[in-house]
Amino acid sequence: MSQYLWADTQNAMVKQRRAKYAIGDVVKHRFFSFRGIIFDVDPVFANSEEWWESIPEDMRPAKDQPFYHLLAENEETEYIAYVSEQNLLADESGEPLRHPQLAEMFDELEDGGYRIRSSSAN
Repeated sequence: MSQYLWADTQNAMVKQRRAKYAIGDVVKHRFFSFRGIIFDVDPVFANSEEWWESIPEDMRPAKDQPFYHLLAENEETEYIAYVSEQNLLADESGEPLRHPQLAEMFDELEDGGYRIRSSSAN
């Protein structure tokens, strides 16, 4: 369970929202055939309107939920993805990730999980 709490200040009453996933979690898309590791979390939608409107209207997720930045991959390629919480599921396959930027941000653990690399001061 994520330790991130977000305040929804758009409402008169402030309510706390807990992100379901955390940095380092491996997830897969609910509808599309890709998976990845979370490297950043936005408490609500924080991309461009152009990007938002490029999503078919019948598939557009709500903006008032966490959105996750992923080092993503499918069978053909690796890329960066931006995905709403409602469209993610935990990936419990245990398969290692192959994204080329993975080693820059994460250490792989013996149990197959990942831990964010700690930055060291020079």
